[in-house]
Amino acid sequence: MLGIIGDKWLERLHQHVAKDLRTKGWSQTEIAEIMGSTQSTISRQMQKSPRQLGATADEATIDSWGNELSQALASMGPGTNVLRQRLIVELQFTGNHTLRFDKTLTGTDLDAGQEQRALLRRLEWAASRLDVKRIGDAIPAVGLNIASCTHGAFAPEEVAAFPGRITLVDGALRHHETPAFGTSKHLAGLLLAVHEQDEGKVSALNIKPPLTDDGVDIERIKQACEQLGYTFGLAPKGKLSGRKPKHDVLLDEGAFGWEPSLYILAHNPLELVDRTHQIAGVLSGVSA
Repeated sequence: MLGIIGDKWLERLHQHVAKDLRTKGWSQTEIAEIMGSTQSTISRQMQKSPRQLGATADEATIDSWGNELSQALASMGPGTNVLRQRLIVELQFTGNHTLRFDKTLTGTDLDAGQEQRALLRRLEWAASRLDVKRIGDAIPAVGLNIASCTHGAFAPEEVAAFPGRITLVDGALRHHETPAFGTSKHLAGLLLAVHEQDEGKVSALNIKPPLTDDGVDIERIKQACEQLGYTFGLAPKGKLSGRKPKHDVLLDEGAFGWEPSLYILAHNPLELVDRTHQIAGVLSGVSA
């Protein structure tokens, strides 16, 4: 919902600014540079009709904003640089619930320590978003874990997870220690193997697969993956089997003395939680 609306108004804004600056004498290359785009993309945007938003009042708002922005850029001239961006977004939902975000983007890279601290905070937030009502039947008896790493990681010490796992206590998910790096060798090993083949995947979580009297219900898992558009693969005893360019869901069927596991992979910890909710819902017969 939010992403679709955002894509539409951003596209219309870009079209408006590009066309305005072109009439003010800017080249397509200069326009592309200030907008963080490419000359070919700017050319296509200028040839297309303005993106419709479905509400003329919203279109007028975006066009007015685009006019102000293009006038300001024209006065500064080509070659000006954007040093930072401050974004203020307010979302109002039914039930009088409102969320407001006031964030500044600077384009500055975090140093290694800052990046690791940010990752640990994202893991904490992701764990707090796991919904017991949606995944209760999929929580392993020994608990689950969430692991995540930064792009380019290659050693277990570069993977963060929860020491002692996340367990169900009195109907709520609890973790007794905060996430830390180098605490989950098993899940970290699998995540690093996946990351080496599918570099966009930096987060992993384990849940209990659906079972039958004969073992893991593989067909049910495959159907769920097909329904959601996820790839399916095998990871016997937590070891990646074969090479693929994309990994979304991996199954460890288990063995004697080895509990079966279903591993979910994602591009970040928050997407990981959303995928887990989706998969658990489909496996339990609830629409995603």
